[in-house]
Amino acid sequence: MLIRKPEIPSSEITPERLYLSRREFIGASAVALAAGTIPAVAACDTADGAAEGGAAVARAPQRDELTPLEDVTRYNNFYEFGTDKEDPARNAPRTLRVRPWTVVVDGLCDRPGRYAFDDFVRGTQQVDRTYRLRCVEAWSMVIPWRGIPLRDVVNRARPRAGARFVEFTTLNDPVQMPGQRRAVLNWPYVEGLRMDEAMHPLALLATGLYGRALPAQNGAPLRLVVPWKYGFKSIKSIVRIRFTDTQPRTAWNVSAPQEYGFYANVNPQVDHPRWSQARERRIGEFRRRPTLMFNGYDQVASLYSGMDLRRNY
Repeated sequence: MLIRKPEIPSSEITPERLYLSRREFIGASAVALAAGTIPAVAACDTADGAAEGGAAVARAPQRDELTPLEDVTRYNNFYEFGTDKEDPARNAPRTLRVRPWTVVVDGLCDRPGRYAFDDFVRGTQQVDRTYRLRCVEAWSMVIPWRGIPLRDVVNRARPRAGARFVEFTTLNDPVQMPGQRRAVLNWPYVEGLRMDEAMHPLALLATGLYGRALPAQNGAPLRLVVPWKYGFKSIKSIVRIRFTDTQPRTAWNVSAPQEYGFYANVNPQVDHPRWSQARERRIGEFRRRPTLMFNGYDQVASLYSGMDLRRNY
């Protein structure tokens, strides 16, 4: 069931204090493919899916309440600022300078460019989307994002016929990002999507959350949000978007390929080598809930038709 709502900034729809008190909110955004557009919020009561070559996942009713802003901004993985969950909130606002900010678009495209952040987002309609965020560590949130559809940026760059992937790169600056002084990962952080994934209407370049500018600890000023994939795919503080004919070597896949695959689709049937992915802990809830295939966004299943999602994890 799709519930269409107008593309109005979330700050004008509901004040933050009321955001936090809505007890019956259903946060699963869905796409209106027939119309070629996405409503600001689309809600559904159930979601199910099946991996190719695997058994169907049982329907699991989901009641999705927004995760409080305090939790969204204080409980993060952003290793560029430390490995503890509270390190990003403690360190990023003090050291990360989000203005001026430059985003480079290059690679196999006809319209490469080097953009100041405001020029990068200018001319592209910002939308509000409420998505589930599922971490590979088996915890989850529901976050109201603001941003620009990734496919609009792709179309503007006019990728060439040979471009099969989109690669994203985070700022590499140990002064601003002190966590990069430690060899936790091979810096800078790099992620990537297949071209059809990047063009899917659900893929978003976020510039804000809860109706306000994106906080430093959440990936300011620009981060990727791919709600059907584990959170480590949603790369933060992006400075480069590159079109390529080869699959990017991504940060966590390089670090531990046996644990973190390139696709990283949420899949309750494929466990992490060190823990189960069948259930998740929603931040703010006591009981664990079943994990949904593709995090409940079944409209992306056709992207992986014929693929073995156990092998392509």
